[in-house]
Amino acid sequence: MHATTETLATSPAAQGGRSRWLALYTLCAGMLMIVLDVTVVNVALPAIQDDLGFTSSSLAWVVNAYLIAFGGLLLLAGRLGDLLGRRNIFVAGLTVFTVASVLCGLAGSQEVLVAARFLQGVGGALTSAVILGMIVTLFPEPREQAKAIGVYAFVASAGGSIGLLAGGVLTQAINWHWIFFINLPIGILTAVLAIKLIDKDKGLGMGRGTDVPGAVLITAALMVGVFTIVSPAAELGWTAPRTIALGLLSLTLLACFIVRQATASNPLMPLRIFRSRNLTGANLIQALSASGMFGIFFLGSLYLQRVLGYDALEIGLAFLPTTLVMGLLSVRYSEKLVMRFGPHRPLVAGLVLITIGLALFTQAPVGGQYVVHVLPVLVLLGLGAGICFPALMGLSMADVKPEDAGLASGLIGTTAEVGAALGLAVLATLSATRTEALAAAGKPALDALTDGFHLSFAIAGVIVAAAVVIACTVMRPRPSAAAEVEVEEGDELALDAA
Repeated sequence: MHATTETLATSPAAQGGRSRWLALYTLCAGMLMIVLDVTVVNVALPAIQDDLGFTSSSLAWVVNAYLIAFGGLLLLAGRLGDLLGRRNIFVAGLTVFTVASVLCGLAGSQEVLVAARFLQGVGGALTSAVILGMIVTLFPEPREQAKAIGVYAFVASAGGSIGLLAGGVLTQAINWHWIFFINLPIGILTAVLAIKLIDKDKGLGMGRGTDVPGAVLITAALMVGVFTIVSPAAELGWTAPRTIALGLLSLTLLACFIVRQATASNPLMPLRIFRSRNLTGANLIQALSASGMFGIFFLGSLYLQRVLGYDALEIGLAFLPTTLVMGLLSVRYSEKLVMRFGPHRPLVAGLVLITIGLALFTQAPVGGQYVVHVLPVLVLLGLGAGICFPALMGLSMADVKPEDAGLASGLIGTTAEVGAALGLAVLATLSATRTEALAAAGKPALDALTDGFHLSFAIAGVIVAAAVVIACTVMRPRPSAAAEVEVEEGDELALDAA
């Protein structure tokens, strides 16, 4: 394994200034397609159920099949990008995702749709796992990298709320099939642009052998873990024997994977990367913040639908302020904040704003008004996410060696996916349990439902507050670019004086 840095990643020197930004937009287009797909499908689930005859329990597999493949393969996909070339994996993922999208749109039975959704998850994992690693190698200069990561963070974070709006429009204006068919022209165009704009990288190669046992163990551990969260835990409860048995199986497979990585000559995930406090802390924060944010977007949508009576299109429009605020900060101001204050302080400030927003959501009443009880929460969430997520992405990759960039990119995606699935399952279960208990005690249905949502909002706030604690204790603050410039200028003056 004697590859140089230039063979491991897209060479910045070979990319002109304009073409690098076009390459970034191409990568973000691929990411947006993946992120949109999750919430677009959620909006269309009632129409899919009516058309294909899904039961309430079987309908969940339209979402679960995707999540299991996506969450289970992210880490492996990221490492494959390091070994086989990140552009190769990105384009292969786009191809698989696009073909699977067409199969989903053409599906005339439950079985075909669920199988195609699993294949979509495979393509989504291959596509998204390598993007962040490609961005940090395309933009090695700190200021440009901060700006590029801000654009990526906006797409990755805000794409879900855009999907709510797009799903409502497509489903109501045409039919649910088009939420999948729309990916065909986008996928083809993105793949063509990627081949044209992004230099082909050779990767480390497979010469020293691939850690096949490690790949099997981590993929199985993650797939079993995600399956446990989205199926038996959500349907039977966390204390059900089947849930406990599968949870223990997932943990056992994960333990075997760690032992394998400590002893293998060419491990899939070298454990040395966790020597970085920033990478370890960033992944913990990513898992916790994803747990709180994803759960709240889902349960917040249910609050708008079941308590305030919003339809799918109105829910999408209601979340639009979050997207706009997040986009303005991520694209225009996050880079300036990181350059001025360093990534650590914006990270903490953003997480605190999200925590305040979640706490405020616990006060939304049965007869709530959007401008008074919902809009301030969504603005705070947008402010917090727009400030902290670009900083978090930058910190997660700051200490990573070029040959491990794909692995680190896949790892941060994996913690986000598992955190989101776990957070949603826990928050939804606790909310439903609280609602059922209050309804059984004689409380009016809407009051009981709202109190259940309030509990989940409060717990989500506690989860994000825990991320604040980790950011303050585990993460190692990095100097701002402005401070580094002052130090360099001081050194130059000292040399001149000497």
